[in-house]
Amino acid sequence: MSKDLATEIIQTLRQRGSQAYLVGGCVRDLLLQREPADYDIATSATPALVMEVFPDSYGVGAQFGVVLVPLHPVDRAGPERSRSVVEPPGGGLHNGKGNTIEVATFRSDHGYSDGRRPDEVRFSQHPQEDVVRRDFTINGMMLDPASGEVLDFVGGRDDLAAGIVRAIGDPAQRFAEDKLRMLRAVRFAARFGFEIEASTFAAIERAAHEINVVSRERVRDELTKMLTEGHGRRAFLLLEESGLLKGVLPEISAMKGVQQPPEFHPEGDVFAHTLLLLENLPTPCPSTLAWGALLHDVGKPATFRVAPDRIRFDNHVDVGVKIAEEICERLRFSNHDTAQILALVDNHMRFSHATRMNQSTLKKFLRMPAFDEHMALHRADSLASHRNLSTYTFVQHKLAEIPPEKIRPKPLVTGDDLIAAGYTPGPEFRKILDAVENAQLEGSLSSHETAMEFVKAKFPQDANGISSQVASS
Repeated sequence: MSKDLATEIIQTLRQRGSQAYLVGGCVRDLLLQREPADYDIATSATPALVMEVFPDSYGVGAQFGVVLVPLHPVDRAGPERSRSVVEPPGGGLHNGKGNTIEVATFRSDHGYSDGRRPDEVRFSQHPQEDVVRRDFTINGMMLDPASGEVLDFVGGRDDLAAGIVRAIGDPAQRFAEDKLRMLRAVRFAARFGFEIEASTFAAIERAAHEINVVSRERVRDELTKMLTEGHGRRAFLLLEESGLLKGVLPEISAMKGVQQPPEFHPEGDVFAHTLLLLENLPTPCPSTLAWGALLHDVGKPATFRVAPDRIRFDNHVDVGVKIAEEICERLRFSNHDTAQILALVDNHMRFSHATRMNQSTLKKFLRMPAFDEHMALHRADSLASHRNLSTYTFVQHKLAEIPPEKIRPKPLVTGDDLIAAGYTPGPEFRKILDAVENAQLEGSLSSHETAMEFVKAKFPQDANGISSQVASS
């Protein structure tokens, strides 16, 4: 559907006397016989003409010459605010780009004083002038979808065939224009199994210390793509080798050289283990699972000690949760994603106790939100170390054999029931209700009547309606 619409847009613009081609990553992917995630168009038509031809389109900062054409017609009855949004290509407003076709006017960019946006944009009638401002040769080709002709002014086809990520022109200048391109070079190399061309890589090494001028959200999103596309291990090896990792995630770089007890971790140090774990994640991988996997042992460097019996990491989970929380805050994750990432870090060692848990503890463990992510992390963690999946199999069997209504049963007793029985509301209610739930999960209580008898016997009331047992505790 997206390709059909893109082709239709190109044909319409050409009928109006403008040049128009597919451009960028979609051309690269089509030449690699991959399905593009989205389709971009480059044209000699001005943004005003594009929006005139496509009334449902809207500008993404008119000064940058980018117009988004929706895949489906949009309601134009609302205010005109959506037709002029002042955010350049690469900004946060592109998060919804999968529902649109990006149409950009040929242009040349001049000056990047903030290391992200061009200070001045000049529209052009020449596709070659537009291409030479782009990042890498493999992303710098244009394609006529009707004839199949490829416009390649930068040697992109040769680099694609050779498996090379090469900056267009002077790599130092390309990275000075937008320092996020250093991370993109790593991601493309990892995704496609390509090598980064020597002068391009050397320019990354020289400028790696400047990566923190990029907004934290853009860094987070680029790292998330590396982690979820199925090639996280190679991406993070390249990040470390280039010097970028110390800038974006020094806590992960600190894992390198932190030894582990070989009887449990024959694969090597904490860094080696973490990267091997990334290789065992499912594809596609939820972003929270990917980040939970990356950070699951982030507390080990700070807790490393050599004890008389073996290497130990006392309280590394608690320390890791605090470090992971700092990272999530720094990279501005949503509260929802932060909560799940921290839960993965906090609970990853609990699997080692699963076979010894009583029924109530096990059932509460199994009903954690997004438990499938906890399972996937434990499996990858095991495969990246001792390779023993017996606990994983045990938990799988428990999930299959225990009905959902037994894992999360309807409460036998509520706070209203306690009030009706003469108990005075207060903090002790939570302890009473937890005790009832535990007994219910263990299978020793199955009805409201037996549950209330349990309450009265275990938590007798004093004259004020307060359980003396709870009060004394």
